[in-house]
Amino acid sequence: MSRYISFRDFDWLLFLYVIALAVIGVMQVYSSTAGTKYDAFHVKQMYWILVGVGLMFILSMVNYVAILENVHWFWVGGVVTLMAVLVVGQRYLGAKRWIRLPGGFHMQPAEWVKLVVILAVAKFFADLRRELTWSDIVKVGLIGGVPALLVLVEPDMGTALTYVPAVLMGLLLGGIRFKQAAVLMLAFFLMAPLAWHHMKPYQKARLTSFMHPEDDPQGSGYQVEQSKIAVGSGGIWGKGFRKGSQTQGAFLPFAYTDFAFSAVSEEHGFVGALIILLLYFSVLMRLIHNAQTAPDRAGAFVIMGVVAVLSFHILVNIGMVVGFMPVTGIPLPLLSYGGSSVLFTFLSLGIVQNIRMRRFVN
Repeated sequence: MSRYISFRDFDWLLFLYVIALAVIGVMQVYSSTAGTKYDAFHVKQMYWILVGVGLMFILSMVNYVAILENVHWFWVGGVVTLMAVLVVGQRYLGAKRWIRLPGGFHMQPAEWVKLVVILAVAKFFADLRRELTWSDIVKVGLIGGVPALLVLVEPDMGTALTYVPAVLMGLLLGGIRFKQAAVLMLAFFLMAPLAWHHMKPYQKARLTSFMHPEDDPQGSGYQVEQSKIAVGSGGIWGKGFRKGSQTQGAFLPFAYTDFAFSAVSEEHGFVGALIILLLYFSVLMRLIHNAQTAPDRAGAFVIMGVVAVLSFHILVNIGMVVGFMPVTGIPLPLLSYGGSSVLFTFLSLGIVQNIRMRRFVN
């Protein structure tokens, strides 16, 4: 076995699937924003993709073991960054989520901190050489819970929820016992009414309006109603590129971000939607394969953490646009516009490639 890494071990098939999704995403952002005040967003999206690809290759060359050994510092830095957002962040739609960067760009730190949580959880379980105790469960809960709480304060409930899958995947692979899982589920159901009581009215409306959007089609149910119309009107083959009545007529809200899948379904129909789903499925299967061939326990935990978070994004976003899930503002990876989301995806893939390329290293 060689002591050196080589790009011959790079997962080029995974990279191809991801680039295909990214290209479709740029086309959809262009289609959804052309002729509007956001008509330069597809150019910005391309910039973020290029930066993301560059960072992915750079990160794939840095030994992931060294990153994991220093992940506690990254975690502290992530928490400090999230606290800084609450102080100096840019307010948009009633929430402080972004830090303004030179050149008119904005960064959402909560996105990259998700990767830090994935790494921190993996490091915790990689070092754990005994049966999982309640003390361990509390510790790993704090690893994801502290950043999630800071994001929730912004407030950004959707992004805060995306921290949960990394922790749950860690607990599952880390050997949580049935009794422990049952107690956690019971605690969740007991605390749910308390959490509901402290939610803001608009948050409650988001969590309930998807079940009966027709009750308030011009208010809380508007987004879901328009999304379902867009998806359904696409038929088998769709209405054609830039020919969607809901998308081009601006009836579909946030067609370039939260409801990108709705816009794709309207313009490219069932066939286009199926192709995208197959691409996502292929990405996840390649990731799971790489987890199975990881050189150590830590690497496998990292990759499966990435699988958990990306799967959560995909399931919740697509469930949201077809009316099966609440509207939470969780983006669809690489299809939705957003530099922070794009960078998180490519940085995560960079770590995955990093682990894959060291399968045969002594």
